[in-house]
Amino acid sequence: MTNEQLKELEDKLWDSANSLRAYGGIKAADYAVPVLGLIFLKFADNKYSLAEPQILETYKKDKGTRIERPIEEIALATCGFYLPDTSRFDYLLHLPKEEKMSKALHKAMADIEKYQDVKFQDVLPKEAYYDIEKKKDDILPALLKTFSDIPKDASGDLFGKIYEYFLGKFALSEGQKGGEFFTPTSVVHFIVEVIEPYIGKLFDPACGSGGMFVQSGSFLRKANHDLNDIYVYGQEFMGETVRLAKMNLLVNNLRGEIAEVNSYEEDPFDSYGKFDFVMANPPFNVKSVKEGTVKNDQRFYQYGLPKNKGKKDDKISDANYLWISLFATSLNENGRAGFVMANSASDARNAEYEIRKKIVDRGIVDCMVSMPSNMFFTVTLPATLWFLDKQKARTDRKDKILFLDARNVYRQIDRAHREWTEEQTQNLAAVVRLYRGETERYLELINTYLVEAETSVRSVAPAREALQNQLIRVAEGLRDYAETVMDELPSAKHKKLEEADFFNQLDDFGWPKVGTQDLGEALKQVPLHNDHQLKAAHHLVPFLEKESQNVEILKTATTKLVELWKLADKDLKLKSDKSWADLDLNKADKPLEKILQSYLQAKDEVAYWYDNIQWLQKRFPEAQYQDVVGLCKVANRGEYVEEQDYSLNAGRYVGVEMEDDSTSHEEFKVKILSKATLLAELEEQAHLLEKSIHAKIKELLV
Repeated sequence: MTNEQLKELEDKLWDSANSLRAYGGIKAADYAVPVLGLIFLKFADNKYSLAEPQILETYKKDKGTRIERPIEEIALATCGFYLPDTSRFDYLLHLPKEEKMSKALHKAMADIEKYQDVKFQDVLPKEAYYDIEKKKDDILPALLKTFSDIPKDASGDLFGKIYEYFLGKFALSEGQKGGEFFTPTSVVHFIVEVIEPYIGKLFDPACGSGGMFVQSGSFLRKANHDLNDIYVYGQEFMGETVRLAKMNLLVNNLRGEIAEVNSYEEDPFDSYGKFDFVMANPPFNVKSVKEGTVKNDQRFYQYGLPKNKGKKDDKISDANYLWISLFATSLNENGRAGFVMANSASDARNAEYEIRKKIVDRGIVDCMVSMPSNMFFTVTLPATLWFLDKQKARTDRKDKILFLDARNVYRQIDRAHREWTEEQTQNLAAVVRLYRGETERYLELINTYLVEAETSVRSVAPAREALQNQLIRVAEGLRDYAETVMDELPSAKHKKLEEADFFNQLDDFGWPKVGTQDLGEALKQVPLHNDHQLKAAHHLVPFLEKESQNVEILKTATTKLVELWKLADKDLKLKSDKSWADLDLNKADKPLEKILQSYLQAKDEVAYWYDNIQWLQKRFPEAQYQDVVGLCKVANRGEYVEEQDYSLNAGRYVGVEMEDDSTSHEEFKVKILSKATLLAELEEQAHLLEKSIHAKIKELLV
């Protein structure tokens, strides 16, 4: 399944499920867990169905022998689940109407858990289905029908993506409450790309629904590593969220344990110095933790407690540095950590300053990243990503820290939310890798973009030619029709067409003259060398310049022909005339506009990959790390200790990017043409909306 097909499926499933929620008047908070339970049920059924022939074959072969085992034992060993007939998705989908779906789902979930390990008992939702059925008894059957659209051969990886997509949607609809269990995927993705959890023990003491673990699994799959190479440990205070996390592990085939505990008070995994990786998005600025809870716990006191001097009450001033201490002390000697933290922690004073000073002096602070605002559901203010690396203290980077200001790097999702695209995540991670001296990985990323650009370039000419052909096809069809019906056309309609200069414009409409720029082999099999990559990328400039000109020519031609077709549809077409349809003139504007959009998309994809290549090559032209004003700065000990007094605020180091005058003439023309294209598209949309509004007003007044 392609990314586009997956996105279409996810949107379809969400729209259907969410409309049923609204139809039943159910809050998202009450709806999320049971819906995710149904996704899990479909996943379990798919996985079991795939393994069922092997399970039955083994059961029959061993039956009556000394090694005979119950079928459920064989199933668990083969695929991790045993599903009785009453837990199968098709059985529930076709449940007789006289039977209660809520009762059947309760039994289905209970029967699946019955054969699971103790740590996965009481995870799946059961009672919630009764509450939904009380609202409306047709919601559950409709939901099952919705999720039956997930293909029967859908893999665990696909289910993981759907599950995470739904978690994000539920979190978005819940706003403040949603952020308690979900960290936006793009943020987690970036953390994973920087700490690179290939193998070992991974810890999240504020794990929410387990998104950090899921992205780690995705990272392993992408790098062709075995999921069994990591074992995850999660701690979460909210029981309902713990169940979401455990389901998330099952759906994503991740090995691990999730404990329902308060991380300030309990340490079920003996975390001190244990873990290879720590990832977390803890609650910010908690002020209710008692000093007595943590003062004798080495996880928290190693660097000092955040306690206001002179205060005799039993309260920690702010828990931010409790979390930072926990993350640092949980790492083993080679461990890496990446976590989200409130901006204020980067410059906090008093006891927090002393703790930060000790951590920095240990040489384990690797990278500090300032994030854009509106990246989270719980807060609109920007946060900071901290990266610790115990190994760094034994390298030549011990007394260096990379400061990365990513506040201006984002994609706007809606008015209130932003995210990092996949490429923005990779570009920011590339800066970190250059800082670590991993030049080859930077070059590999550029090559990936060049391959994508080359693929996109190959789709432009066919899309352009398809539009040109459709323009001529419609124009010729209109001419043929006009010649055929001229004698039959009523004089009044003929007069209207004459006044609109229809016939002259139609006669003048010809093959739109466009130019082409052949790239030949310029982007194919580019050597993994910076000079070759720079040269290859430069070839895209004249190509994009030429296609931007073509876009303007073909958009103008399309707009003109659509207007002529509308005139013909209104005043030239004779009623019930079959020849109009025979010439493919019925609703001919729709295919034209659709093919135009395909061409625009093809050209924009090339521009997209070029922009990503340029974002990196312009800042790092030698394929080596260098400080970039407004983006990144490697500070030495003299700078972060003597000049900035242990501040870890990236904005203090990277400066502000001034107006850039280095754009070449060709690049400037491409940018201007691109902006002009966008402006024309917006103007056209505005014009169509204006006409639609006027038409609706007329309808109301009739």
